[in-house]
Order: sequence, then structure tokens, then C-alpha cells
Amino acid sequence: MTATDTAQHLERATQRATLDKAASENFPVAPFFLPGEWRDDLMAVYGFARLVDDIGDGDLAPGGADAHLLGVSPAEAVDRLVFLDAFEADLRRVYDGTPRHPLLRRLQPTVRRCRIGPEPFLGLIAANRQDQLVTRYETYDDLLAYCELSANPVGRLVLAVTGTSTPERIRLSDTICTALQIVEHLQDVAEDLGRDRIYLPAEDMKRFHVQETDLSAKTAGASVRALVAYEAQRARDLLNEGAPLVGSVHGRLKLLLAGFVAGGRAAIRAIAAAEYDVLSGPPRPGKVQLLREAGVILRGEG
Repeated sequence: MTATDTAQHLERATQRATLDKAASENFPVAPFFLPGEWRDDLMAVYGFARLVDDIGDGDLAPGGADAHLLGVSPAEAVDRLVFLDAFEADLRRVYDGTPRHPLLRRLQPTVRRCRIGPEPFLGLIAANRQDQLVTRYETYDDLLAYCELSANPVGRLVLAVTGTSTPERIRLSDTICTALQIVEHLQDVAEDLGRDRIYLPAEDMKRFHVQETDLSAKTAGASVRALVAYEAQRARDLLNEGAPLVGSVHGRLKLLLAGFVAGGRAAIRAIAAAEYDVLSGPPRPGKVQLLREAGVILRGEG
């Protein structure tokens, strides 16, 4: 195998390691029923979003391939802020050159075809920088400001890819994406605590008499369950507020957006079915529940 063959094999393996994670998301990323061009563009966007999160969380595939591709030395790769700076520099090349990372090279045609500016991508990078510096959120409003960076750009990118952006749709999309982010935080309380991060607002923890040590238990006590139920209701309300987005579009895009809302609702139902004990393992919805929720949304019943 030549050096070129080895490099190409490494790049393909790196892309697969990131893109294969789409199957584990709460919502469909690029389902089969969408037009091929949309699917390609959505997977390109997902590849970016997943990779930047993996950099921020330290969840990259072993071997250091991503660091090598971005020109980050092994010594520098342990500093996630340095890594994110290198990733941002490669994002800039999407707009004025040739990116080094294959996932960003894959993103370049999408950006050009859909005329997407750098702002949503920079927001996702900023959210992961914030994760390195901010590990607790005092108020719900503080958490919402974080979601504005970490989640809302994804929905805006979906609207851009499908050519359906309007101010009202963006507002509704932001609401849905914030809800999905809150749900994910609830599912991953234990995992986030392992990274020394808590996304439950401190003011709410105080209200429900929850200490940080309570979150490290193997199972959730009554106070933690009450807190999780409270935050889950907030997410449910946000999903309900954003749900009219589904009815504002037609055809296969309507199915996709219904899948996003359904994924959030199904995840909340899974959390409720676990009696709000998110510490013994992240409650995940099954496909049947997701399809049932999507059917309710599409029939206009919820």
C-alpha cells in the first residue's frame, strides 16, 4: 500500500468513525425518504456538528488521525481549545481555500450550493469552547444562552439546506432545537458529570434540594427525579411551542421535521417511563415509540 493509499484509507476511516454515530441520535439525521442531494448535504452538516462535539468532549477515534489531519501535534491535541482553534481555521478554508479535514472538504460543496455563511458553524465551535471553560449554569436563562450556540445552529442549517428559512421558521426551529438539547442533557446527566459538567441549572437544583453529590449516585433519589421531571416538562413545553414548524412545510421535509419533534417527545416519554431516574442509565426511546409520536404529529393531534 502506497503512502497515498494509506492516507486515503485513514481519511475514509476517520469519516466513518464520525458519521456512523448518526444512528444513535434521538432524531433522524438524513432518512432514506429525503432527496439524495438533501441527504448528502445533511450528512455533511452532521459530520461537522458531530466532529466538533467529539473534539470538545474528547471523544475522537483513537490513533490521533483527526489531529494529524488538522495539523495538530500529539502534544497540542490534549488541549481541546488548541484543537478547536485548528478546527476553526480549517472551517475558514471551507470558504477561501481547501480544507485539510475530509469532513470539511465534504462540507464545502454544501456550503456553496446552499449559500450558507460561517455563522452557524462558528456557533457550534463557540459552544464547545464554552464547554472547556464553563461547567455549571446558574440559571435557566444561562442554559438557554448556551443552547443558542450548541443546538439552535443545527436547525438553522437544516432550514438552509432545504431552502426553507424564514424568520418565523427559524424562531420555531430554535425552540425545538433548544428542547432537544435539554432532553439530551437530561439523558446524559451521569455522563456529563463524569466530564465535570452539569447542565441542570443551579437555581433549580437548589429549589429541589439537589446537591451535586446526589447526581453521582447509582440511582436517582426522589429530589433528583422531581428535578428531572421539572426540566423534562420545560422541554416538552418548548417542543409543543415549536411544533407548528412541522405544519409550515410540506412533503418529505414535513416528515423530517416531524421526526425531530417526535424524537424529542419519545425521549421525554422514555425518561418518564424510567420514573425520571436518569442516573442508572440514559433512557432511550425505541423506534416504535418514535414512529408513534411522529404519526400523532403528522395527523395534527399534538
